[in-house]
Amino acid sequence: MLIREFVDQDWSQVWPIIEGVIRAQETFPYDPAMTAEQSYGMWVEVAPGRTVVAVDGERVLGTAKMGTNRPGPGAHVSTASFMVAADARGRGVGTALCRVALTWAREQGYAGMQFNAVVESNRSAVELYRREGFAVVGTVPGAFRHLALGRVGLHVMYQEF
Repeated sequence: MLIREFVDQDWSQVWPIIEGVIRAQETFPYDPAMTAEQSYGMWVEVAPGRTVVAVDGERVLGTAKMGTNRPGPGAHVSTASFMVAADARGRGVGTALCRVALTWAREQGYAGMQFNAVVESNRSAVELYRREGFAVVGTVPGAFRHLALGRVGLHVMYQEF
């Protein structure tokens, strides 16, 4: 597996990953009715942010975006988001993408990384982030309408560098 910069030609494989994740309404608080065009504008970061893909040969297995969490007085904290193709989960793709984002954020001089809305029932993501040094610093109860579980909490997770 190789992680490299996203190029526009990757979108034909990235969009189905994003579409599947947001339509499932289990792990991301994105509008499930988002179009490919809306998702592109939301997912593909412009400098100084970054978007990457994890590939096996020509196949995109997953993608990540990273950048500044908030502008102005909060600009010293980074954020990132990750999505992995359904049939590539459990193979270390998410962990590899998370590590790339953490390395990038440190190299950019950020003071830490914050995840604003980690669905608490997404146990694999929560466990991955904890393994990589994040802590849950708060949970908004019932802030996410899970398609199967109903309302579940959204964690704010943070790692100081």
